[in-house]
Amino acid sequence: MVASIALPRLMRVGAGASRLLPEVLGQLGLSRPFVVTDPYLAGSGRTDTLLERLTRAGAKATIFSETVPDPTVASVEAALAALKAGEFDCVVGFGGGSPMDTAKAVAVLARHGGHMRDYKAPRQQDEPGLPIVAIPTTAGTGSEATRFTIVTDEASDEKMLCIGLAYLPVAALVDYELTLTKPKRLTADTGIDALTHAIEAYVSRKANMFSDGLALQAMGLIAPNLRRVWTDPGDRAAREAMMLGATQAGIAFSNASVALVHGMSRPIGAHFHVAHGLSNAMLLPAVTAFSAPAAVDRYAACARAMKIAGPDTDDRSAVSALVSELEALNDDLDVPGPQEYGIDPARWEALLPTMAAQALASGSPANNPLEPSADEIVALYRRVWAG
Repeated sequence: MVASIALPRLMRVGAGASRLLPEVLGQLGLSRPFVVTDPYLAGSGRTDTLLERLTRAGAKATIFSETVPDPTVASVEAALAALKAGEFDCVVGFGGGSPMDTAKAVAVLARHGGHMRDYKAPRQQDEPGLPIVAIPTTAGTGSEATRFTIVTDEASDEKMLCIGLAYLPVAALVDYELTLTKPKRLTADTGIDALTHAIEAYVSRKANMFSDGLALQAMGLIAPNLRRVWTDPGDRAAREAMMLGATQAGIAFSNASVALVHGMSRPIGAHFHVAHGLSNAMLLPAVTAFSAPAAVDRYAACARAMKIAGPDTDDRSAVSALVSELEALNDDLDVPGPQEYGIDPARWEALLPTMAAQALASGSPANNPLEPSADEIVALYRRVWAG
């Protein structure tokens, strides 16, 4: 099998990388960036600093800061209207997954038109939109290096997965210093999101030698450092490891795929407004236990990469250690279950068939080592609810 690999054209990785935006835009022949960010970053003064740096370099930039968590069709259309009011030659996503996903969606719609639903998987949008430059401020989504974006359709409460090379940034500036002030809950949720990306990329049916190496490296960076950044947000070495691991995990799943956890996670986020990384964390132990019998050797390799099983540990014992560690990690990082989170039990139960159908329609469960039926997905949702 020939693996199809796609990467950003340019990457700058390390402390202070975000300050190189003017230089990178110059290398790409771009000078009129539409910068998409969120209200928090705009209010913190970080976007002002970014704008000043661009202006000094002669770039004509505009800031759009009205993104929302888990971008919606309406929020993307608002950003698109702001972009169309000016003349821009690229889009910069500055923030966590939501600003980056918004930037990707806007970049495609600005050039190709239509509505976000038109671009929903299984459609593959490879013809490029406006060039995208991504500057992540969380160590989690890996969106700075992926060919995916996700937008929620408010009319149907569906998180639409959109796929294609058009969503892959041409450049990514990966600066761990931007994560030093992130609060504990965001640190935990985005960190488990990144760990999920690495595990699912490695066990995916679309895994390949290229993605495998990055996924294993990412697990080796994330697993020993996630509790460290939770305990001490200012731990620079741990923050640097988490940021690099998140980007490597993003590259891994972008060139392999995610699987059942993500397929089941998106409907939870869409219907109950649970942060994406948190809904992944709710699901990861149970889905791993369900899936592992179909790929014992792969999940055992994950346990060894995470240093929770030794090289001489037999595969089944390593898988058992992996499931136990994922459960312990949720406990240590105060991850609530759906019930503890406050989701209404009657609404949860009523929506299970819809959520299972939406999970399957995304295509992600088909990449799982053990491909589930709709009934098995419903049973897994119930198991996660019971805790």
